[in-house]
Amino acid sequence: MNIIIELGNEKDIDELEKLYNDLNDYLAAGVNYPGWLKGVYPIREDAVKGIDGGFLYVARYNNEIIGSIILNHEPESAYSQVSWEIEADYSDVIVIHTFVVHPKYMKCGIGQKLMEFATSHSKEIKAKAIRLDVYEKNVPAIKLYEKQGYSYVGTVDLGYGEYGLDWFVLYEKVL
Repeated sequence: MNIIIELGNEKDIDELEKLYNDLNDYLAAGVNYPGWLKGVYPIREDAVKGIDGGFLYVARYNNEIIGSIILNHEPESAYSQVSWEIEADYSDVIVIHTFVVHPKYMKCGIGQKLMEFATSHSKEIKAKAIRLDVYEKNVPAIKLYEKQGYSYVGTVDLGYGEYGLDWFVLYEKVL
């Protein structure tokens, strides 16, 4: 598969919204590992914010968006509750958000390619580490992160208990 990963743009917003909705429909019909809900997360506004900020990247195959990832310097407030492997200002740390793969392309290596892109992009901009959070029961994502060299740092409450998402695990990859 010839996958192109590039910065998303305004023309991608409708397609990203459809990707988020397709993914949430798929999750609702089966095992919802991340605990995401249609209309709650991820939503169009997440794509708009990522594109406006210049930190949403899309994976394209045959001119179709089949995945995306947000790479910025904005940690969740609960990140301050743990001791990270390295001490660094968030201007030197990339945080992964809204990491999605279209259901039609799951188990095709797209998630791995997006994670590899996150690493190469972070190294290019001389980041010291990459950090992320993941719902504690999202076993497929956790396996991918660990395979990509991320280390478990701690478990925190991100405040999503009303959605049944009490605990999130934090991971870090020192570059």
